[in-house]
Amino acid sequence: MRAIRVASAALLGVSALAVTAPAAQAQGDNSGFWATVRPTTVAPGEHVRLRATGCEQSVTVSSGVFDTVTIPRWRTTAWARVDRDARRGAVYEVSFYCGTFWQSVDLTIAGGRPDRPDRPEQPEHGVRAGEGGTLAGLNLKEIGLGAALITAALGTAYHLSRRRTEEDGS
Repeated sequence: MRAIRVASAALLGVSALAVTAPAAQAQGDNSGFWATVRPTTVAPGEHVRLRATGCEQSVTVSSGVFDTVTIPRWRTTAWARVDRDARRGAVYEVSFYCGTFWQSVDLTIAGGRPDRPDRPEQPEHGVRAGEGGTLAGLNLKEIGLGAALITAALGTAYHLSRRRTEEDGS
């Protein structure tokens, strides 16, 4: 009888893990989707080349400095003309949307002082590494929810097994 209770508790625990695993897997993967803007510094009225790779559908590109552009799914590049009234020295965000994934790239307008000196063209330090392995994308909210689900499943299994044992003994 004890083996059945242990097997039931183990099965409920594995079921709880199986239910929570897909949500954890889908959270942070960009599935190889990459986006670039060339050149990264441009004068008002000039063209920029928008490039997106790793997307199996059309990519929508938007920014406050040019009209929205769509890169068809069978192509990887498109061109956009920067507005002639773009503020010199400003840094604009260019957003690439591939379904539920997105990336943003900065586009600097030539001339004047940069509006955001905290985002230099060339970084002053090396790569921030060391987040690989099991710590990459650590989300305490999801870990807590998963632990609560597993605890609830094990508690329910224990409660049901104790109740049946008491019923059998009466």
